Amino acid sequence: MLFFVTPILLAGHLVVTVADQIPRFAIDAVCQTEASAATGLSLAQDAAACKHDEQDAYDRLVKQWAQYRPIDRKSCANLATEGSANSYVELLTCLEMANQVKGPPPGADK
Repeated sequence: MLFFVTPILLAGHLVVTVADQIPRFAIDAVCQTEASAATGLSLAQDAAACKHDEQDAYDRLVKQWAQYRPIDRKSCANLATEGSANSYVELLTCLEMANQVKGPPPGADK
């Protein structure tokens, strides 16, 4: 029986570790999808603007990730990875909204 429990405990630990990291999105694919659905600007301009926004959001997430509550990181990452349009902007927005609703975690610098 002990042989079956050990792999489960080890695997559970790996899931928590992976879920606690910033998810990796294919920005090019996301921005191509958004740009082709947009109207007004050219496809290249829309894609470039999208890539810029996504990269800025990712850079902010890298700097601020530890400030967000683990439960918020997990739930927002799950929301941001649903469907085909994975977005750092959506992930960051979700985390910022969670902080506004609940306030900053104890000990977080503003």
